[in-house]
Amino acid sequence: MKTVEEIKLDKNKSQYLYLQLYEEVKKLIESNIIEPHVKLPTIRYLASKLGVNNVTVVNAYNLLEAEGYIYKKMGSGSYVQDIRSKEVERLILDEETNMNFANLDIDIDINNKEKIVNFASTAPMPDLFPVDDFKLVLNQVLDRDKGRAFTYQESQGYFNLRNAISNYLSDFNIKTNEGNIHIISGAQQGIDILSKALINYGDIVFTENPTYTGAIAVFKSRSARIVEIPINKDGIDLIDLEYKLKSFKPKFIYVMPNFQNPTGYSYSVAKKKKLIELATKYNFYIIEDDYLSDLDFFTQSKNTLKSLDTSDKVVYIKSFSKIFMPGLRLAFMIIPKSIYNEVLSAKHISDISTSGLIQRAFHLYLEKGIWQKHIRNVNTIYTERYKTIVKSVRKHMPKEVKYILPQGGLSFWFSLPSGYSANELYRLCLKNDISIAPGSLFDIWQRDTHFFRLSIASIHNDEIDYGIAKLAHIINYFLKNFQKDRISIDLYNNLF
Repeated sequence: MKTVEEIKLDKNKSQYLYLQLYEEVKKLIESNIIEPHVKLPTIRYLASKLGVNNVTVVNAYNLLEAEGYIYKKMGSGSYVQDIRSKEVERLILDEETNMNFANLDIDIDINNKEKIVNFASTAPMPDLFPVDDFKLVLNQVLDRDKGRAFTYQESQGYFNLRNAISNYLSDFNIKTNEGNIHIISGAQQGIDILSKALINYGDIVFTENPTYTGAIAVFKSRSARIVEIPINKDGIDLIDLEYKLKSFKPKFIYVMPNFQNPTGYSYSVAKKKKLIELATKYNFYIIEDDYLSDLDFFTQSKNTLKSLDTSDKVVYIKSFSKIFMPGLRLAFMIIPKSIYNEVLSAKHISDISTSGLIQRAFHLYLEKGIWQKHIRNVNTIYTERYKTIVKSVRKHMPKEVKYILPQGGLSFWFSLPSGYSANELYRLCLKNDISIAPGSLFDIWQRDTHFFRLSIASIHNDEIDYGIAKLAHIINYFLKNFQKDRISIDLYNNLF
């Protein structure tokens, strides 16, 4: 069997050597001669074996990575990508992960999507949108402000909204003033702005793994070097984190401490405090994406990292879109004073300012207490869905499938037995009108895993038991009839 070291390059050809090497390695990967997740030879070793300089191999590897054929692990080397997982396309829509049916190489009727039981999407359903209430405040703003409602706001955001947010944050035990608050067009933009402000080519960032797909895409677009930190049921692996902090100096770490996406896990208070201690000790920032702390079905504790931050090391991002109206694109950040100017400049470059009309309307929405009423309403609805899916999972899910139930949020994280491919299960489910989110979507390197996520955001309560029962039937069939060891890695061993 041909290996990478046995590739023959023709120095007499007009084609550049790095392109020859790229094409030869690509052929070996596409023909599955080199299996997924196999480590490629080091740059220096391969250059020596092929009789070329190191730059030739570097350029070939960089092109292979850019085309999705290999991935790099910090401090370890380059590995072959599982190109089968490229069939599972990712469509990043604002702050949710949706499955893009049109781009999937699967024989389904995409024009008949309404028959699909959707456990994949985390977008709220349109029937939850508070249209009448929001129409009321919109009309009040237009009557009150006339044409001024359509003028540019300052980049930092509409002052009255920032003031209302600072008051609202007291419910989260966060004490700040309007001067530290920046209004942004969704949490996704916030992550992008922070990356523009803080990351230069080749800088290191830490993230939980698995994590939010949109954040991964932003960090890669800035050519950051991503170091993954495993997440356990009570939060990030602090031992692994501190070990890596002794070797790398990250610009920041990106985390979701409450009801993490995709796992639904929440950090213990002790881990939150220790993470802030480490940020102070090793001098890095923490980007806290407060994904869904509003949807706490049991404790109502709202213990954010920012509420514990006495060193001004936490950048706090919170979106109003996730459980409001995603298309309105509204969120905010609390920025440490030490990076205030850089962030404000990056925001101005991004879009000058967030929609003034939406900011003014949401100011009234928040000040009148309508937002708080909406949160109570959706909490009631999602609590019922939560109870239904928990009952259904306990009733129907095969005993081979492992899980830990979250205490809030929208996501439930499941594990097939080790060695089974969640990508393959995803394809089988979709052919049978069930949509799930395979773990590869949330893996930093898009590796196939035996994990998958279910969400209660885009499914009605009366569909859940039917959907889980059908999913359980598919999984039973899958475990009996599909070949084990379709994936060659076992990720996140400490999750369960």
